[in-house]
Amino acid sequence: MKYSEEISKKLNKLLVKNYDAEKGYLNAVENVDNDRLKIFFKRRASERSEFAKELRTEILQYGEVPEDSGSFKGTVHRNWMSLKSLFSSNNEEAILEEAIRGEEASLEEYNEIIKERDLPPSIDALILKQKNAIQSAINSEKVKEELVS
Repeated sequence: MKYSEEISKKLNKLLVKNYDAEKGYLNAVENVDNDRLKIFFKRRASERSEFAKELRTEILQYGEVPEDSGSFKGTVHRNWMSLKSLFSSNNEEAILEEAIRGEEASLEEYNEIIKERDLPPSIDALILKQKNAIQSAINSEKVKEELVS
């Protein structure tokens, strides 16, 4: 496999995760009543959309084809979030818990790719920036979870 294909494959994994996260946050917006949480989830969705654009640009620069949608696993997770919110006594807490779980899964993907240390410095910097933003989102979600529980 060519170097550009290897890089593209790794970036496409992150791209799909970002598609899934964006859709998950938009789904969360529909399942909460709290206006502050709606705004928070909209911001996270927007951030993940921006991450996806950045990753798509990098993949295209390597002459490869970016993925164009999320994963089956992401769809299942979003459906689980919706179902869980239906049966939970604290809808917002349940949705925040699922958002945290999804973000922690994304963080693991980013950490695995960063550990490999075979990416060009510009991509490495981009992935590190996105990883740090995801970690920050997790921290914010945990604070918000404490406030709604």
